[in-house]
Amino acid sequence: MDWLLAGKALILGVVEGLTEFLPVSSTGHLIVAGSLLDFTGEHAKTFDVVIQLGAILAVCWEYRRRIGSVLTGLPARPDARRFALNVVIATIPAVVLGLLFEATIKSALFAPVPVAFALVVGGVVILWAEARQRARGAVPPRVQSVDALSPLDALKVGLAQCFALIPGMSRSGSTIIGGMLFGLERRVATEFSFFLAMPIIFGATAYELLKSWHLLSADALGMFTLGFVAAFVSAFACVRWLLRYIAAHDFTAFAWYRIGFGLLILIVGYSDGLNWSE
Repeated sequence: MDWLLAGKALILGVVEGLTEFLPVSSTGHLIVAGSLLDFTGEHAKTFDVVIQLGAILAVCWEYRRRIGSVLTGLPARPDARRFALNVVIATIPAVVLGLLFEATIKSALFAPVPVAFALVVGGVVILWAEARQRARGAVPPRVQSVDALSPLDALKVGLAQCFALIPGMSRSGSTIIGGMLFGLERRVATEFSFFLAMPIIFGATAYELLKSWHLLSADALGMFTLGFVAAFVSAFACVRWLLRYIAAHDFTAFAWYRIGFGLLILIVGYSDGLNWSE
């Protein structure tokens, strides 16, 4: 692996790690970064899948004690079974719709206008949701703990996650803001979004790797490893930063960023600055 390729792998891994769990759309950022770095094509798609796995493993490591507690408590503890059931319930809607409409979504929505539109609309929704939170004043959110979620709460968040099937909408943004609108406290919505990412991303990664297994080779191992590690480290740092950030801030800054980024995609995409076809 030459230094230029290593640099590209490192940059893309960091981009994935920093954007996967923020409400800003990692898909849009990887498209722009990959195009600007001239890193596109079938191998690039497989690389994106590998680095996404690195990002989700960072969350698994951050919450390893909670995950271990739930897994070991499944046979005997009702709270562990309820938590696991909620994750399953919230995961089902996006999995079903994704399997049914994957081809249609990729062919119809994976283009500059739909992605830019999704980014801007998502930003506007975040601004509205935050304005709604401020209007509530001192009224506390209904759900103050991840363990207090009901199956109906989980289903509602799972339905909100379905909007993330639209490229540019952002999985984390859909689940976090959806959770807040349905009465979850900001940190609860954020943490539940992290837990929902685990089955979704693991499943999507396994599915995509099975389809593109023939593209994996020993020659690409170094590039994949570097991107994987970069995504893991940057995602780990980002998750910890986000949890501190939301303790004192709302998501308004991310909303304006999304709107600006969506407009940038339109401008650059239609000036032939992005190789979107790949």
